[in-house]
Amino acid sequence: MAKILMIISAADSLTLADGTAHPTGYWAEEVVASHEVLAGAGHQVDIATPGGVRPTVDPISLDERGGVQPADGARFRAYLDSLAAALDAPLDLGTVRAADYDALYLPGGHGPMADLADNPVLGALLADADRSGLTVAALCHGVAGLLSATKADGGFLFAGRSLTGFTNDEEYQGGLGDASPWLLETRLAERGALVKTGAPWSDTVVTDGNLITGQNPQSSTTTAREVLASLSRA
Repeated sequence: MAKILMIISAADSLTLADGTAHPTGYWAEEVVASHEVLAGAGHQVDIATPGGVRPTVDPISLDERGGVQPADGARFRAYLDSLAAALDAPLDLGTVRAADYDALYLPGGHGPMADLADNPVLGALLADADRSGLTVAALCHGVAGLLSATKADGGFLFAGRSLTGFTNDEEYQGGLGDASPWLLETRLAERGALVKTGAPWSDTVVTDGNLITGQNPQSSTTTAREVLASLSRA
């Protein structure tokens, strides 16, 4: 049995380009589908957030405002209810060590743009994990968390690595569009990542060594399954 640390944003709002606060959080499907696959394979999945704060599910990720059908929303809600003990009292990200885990996993929602993209605690954890060759996985806007990891010279730790994440097209088609404070695909490319994107809303996963990234919620299950494959090769 492997130990996997799922790092979830604790943010419940994102400051938009015009300075207003937009309610957000983590995306239900990305946590649920990923956890189902990883825990369903018999692995231990611990949940951590910055400061050990109870994470907030983005309300639109549970209904048709987020393109989620009622039956799916009900299933996601029921699964999250089954994780209530872990979600109500997550580990404090500042107290965990990469050495205690076999993989790190960052699901999305817009929340990571608020509290994970420039988080030195997460950055240090990711650097330790990558240095040790642990599996590092991120999904959708969770890929924003990778931006917190820097080299000694201030450069992006994952510069030159192939990865994907929520695309500019997807942000304009079904995200925040011009209201977004910044665009993930653009920021990753600016920092030197080799961004590989599939068609909007396609199930697209990119693996580069120990780094596994998924493009959007539709990529949740495949991303988690790729983590299982990576763990089996370790």
